Amino acid sequence: MLSIKGLSKTFFPNTINEVKALRNVDLTLEAGSFTCIIGTNGSGKSTLLNAVAGTFVPDNGVITVDGTAIGGWTEYQRAKLIGRVFQNPFAGTAAEMSIAENIVMAMRRGQSRPLTRAVTTQAKKEIADKVCMLKMGLEDRLDNPIGTLSGGQRQALTLLMATWLKPKLLLLDEHTAALDPKSAAKVAELTRQIIRDEKLTALMVTHSMQQAIELPDRIVMMHRGQIVEDYQKEDKKRIRVPDLLDTFDRVQKKELFDESVMQLLAEQYV
Repeated sequence: MLSIKGLSKTFFPNTINEVKALRNVDLTLEAGSFTCIIGTNGSGKSTLLNAVAGTFVPDNGVITVDGTAIGGWTEYQRAKLIGRVFQNPFAGTAAEMSIAENIVMAMRRGQSRPLTRAVTTQAKKEIADKVCMLKMGLEDRLDNPIGTLSGGQRQALTLLMATWLKPKLLLLDEHTAALDPKSAAKVAELTRQIIRDEKLTALMVTHSMQQAIELPDRIVMMHRGQIVEDYQKEDKKRIRVPDLLDTFDRVQKKELFDESVMQLLAEQYV
C-alpha cells in the first residue's frame, strides 16, 4: 500500500543550521496495516509524515501509494489518496462553519465543488447517522459552529472527516497529544475502531508509549532520521513500555559511544 524507498531530506544544507532530517529511509506498509512511529524529538517522525503528505519535496527517494508514484504530486493532489489528522485539534477545520458544513467539505474532498446548496436534507441525515457513532451527542448539534466545540470533540470530528471517503492511507500526526487524558483516550479508542472497521492503512506518530503498545500492529522506532528498530508480528505482541524505554536508552548510549570514539580517533590524528 505505502512504499518508501531511499527517502532523504536535509534542511538548510551547507550552513551551520544544517539538519539531516531523513537519511535514506526505506519503509513498506501492507494494505490494512496500522503502523506507529516513535522516537525522540528531532528523530524524523513528523518529517517522514510530511514527506508522504507532500508538505515539502525530499532530496531523494520514491514514495508510492497504492501502486502510484506520488513524488510529483502536490499536497492538494495527494489529499485524494491520503487522509490526515494533525496534532492541533483546530487544524483542518473551519471554525466559523457548522459541523455539517465542515463534514460536507470533507465528503467532497478531491471533487469539484459547484455553487449549489451544500448541506441538503439527505446529506444532513447521512452526517447525523455517522456522527452518532462518536457517542458524543453531536448529531443533535450539526448546525453549531465547529469552533464552539471542545478540543476532544473537534478532534473526533476531524478523525471522522479524514476517514469519511476511506482514504488509501491515513496519517495521524500526534493527534491526541494536545488533548486532556480523558479526551485523548476517547479519540485513541475511536482511532482504533475506525481503522479496524474501515480496514484502513494507517501511519501514526506518537510520543505516547502506551498508545504505541495498544493501538497499532507494528512499531517503528526512528533516531536521527533513520529507522533503528522495527517491531512486527510476534515481536510486537511481546513488546512492553519498559522494553521501548530500554531501547531508547540503548540507542542513545550507542550514539554517545560512537561520537566519543570518533572524537578520540580525530584527536589522535590532530
